[in-house]
Amino acid sequence: MSPFLRRGPDRLSPEQAHRQIADGQAVLLDVRETPEWNSGHAPGALHLPLSRLMAGAPLPDAVQGRRVVTICRSGNRSRTAADMLTAAGVEATDVTAGMTAWARQGLPVIGVNGSGGVIE
Repeated sequence: MSPFLRRGPDRLSPEQAHRQIADGQAVLLDVRETPEWNSGHAPGALHLPLSRLMAGAPLPDAVQGRRVVTICRSGNRSRTAADMLTAAGVEATDVTAGMTAWARQGLPVIGVNGSGGVIE
């Protein structure tokens, strides 16, 4: 099994995820609900709330055929999403401690208007 797909301790740190996204190795999929996304998210991330994913919503076109790194606020929903996607045949993993850790590490966060965002 690829290290990218292993669960548990091999989940990605925010820095590892940021590097993979920046290098074009993967696409970041934010699975938080819309108000959370609107407050602040990673630049370039795609948005599909876990609630919609669980209801059968299709993945955004930009995800098709790409490795996916899921992220939420603290890492619980993103792990669920990554497990669901992996079970559906998508190469997926998630970010440990989510957007809270992402922001704490000083990685970029923007709001819906492109200005500075916040993670609550």
